Amino acid sequence: MITLRGLTKRFGDTTVLDGIDLDIADGERVVVIGPSGTGKSTLLRCLNFLDRPDAGTITVGDVHVDAGHATRGDILSLRRATSFVFQNYALFANKTALENIMEALVTVQGRPRAEAEQRARAILAETGLTEKAGSYPAALSGGQQQRVGIGRAMAIGADLMLFDEPTSALDPEWIGEVLDLMRRVAEQRQTMLIVTHEMQFAREIADRIVFIDGGRIVEAGRPEDVLDTPRDERLKRFLKRVL
Repeated sequence: MITLRGLTKRFGDTTVLDGIDLDIADGERVVVIGPSGTGKSTLLRCLNFLDRPDAGTITVGDVHVDAGHATRGDILSLRRATSFVFQNYALFANKTALENIMEALVTVQGRPRAEAEQRARAILAETGLTEKAGSYPAALSGGQQQRVGIGRAMAIGADLMLFDEPTSALDPEWIGEVLDLMRRVAEQRQTMLIVTHEMQFAREIADRIVFIDGGRIVEAGRPEDVLDTPRDERLKRFLKRVL
């Protein structure tokens, strides 16, 4: 179970997250939508302290962190319980696809290299990239790089996978292969929190859709309720623009 209570983040005088409360059940797929600049990506980044929240508590499984008193050990425990898929891939340019997936297994989880390599090769097979094991990011397409990024997140076996607009940097021809991989991950009942502008994908994959505007959760519910019969006027205006 993932629980957020009162999660708040400010940049200077601007409040980006304004007391977010959110529960995510084990195995649930929650998709976050909303206008640009309303705190969607900041929510994900605060959840594993890439951006430090100003207030609030985060619970992921057995890990509980109070933003106001978080120690380095608390943050490391939280990051071990989560994995992050970035919109710009964030691969190590000087490491192969295989080595990119192995890195966290060795340096964060402390696995022996032979065991980490075995796990990484299994993940490459699952993502359809076996033949790219020795390729560096510069030799991979955008879709292949993002699949390596997703594979890296899969390999860790985290309680919660965070996806920050994973298709936004991709050419249209590569979007489908990334979304297909995410669907396969979702079918394994992996707990997922996904920020996306792909409304049809959100409808297909989400157990629940959360609409954020102005740093607050404005409306949440089943995809068919949020997308087809929205109640809030801001959500109605947003959907009119994007659908």
